[in-house]
Amino acid sequence: MLAIVFIFGGGSLFLLAISPIGKAVAERIRGKGAHPDAGELRNELAEHKETLDQDLEAVRREVAELAERLDFAERLLAKQREGDRLAPPGAR
Repeated sequence: MLAIVFIFGGGSLFLLAISPIGKAVAERIRGKGAHPDAGELRNELAEHKETLDQDLEAVRREVAELAERLDFAERLLAKQREGDRLAPPGAR
């Protein structure tokens, strides 16, 4: 049983080692992987942060506008219901 595990496990590890994934993992371990410059990475992250901040602000404005519209609709509905309740019984 142990021999079968070693044969199939070893074969699987060998195939993984010669695959592109295995080669990428080996390069990463060796430190030869494509590392972007720290300055470039910071600039890219700063750009992403600025974009996300702008998107978040736009979403906040939209939510505030929707809240105002909802308040307006609620006031209209409440006014209509109040008018129906206050009408004299024979007015309709």
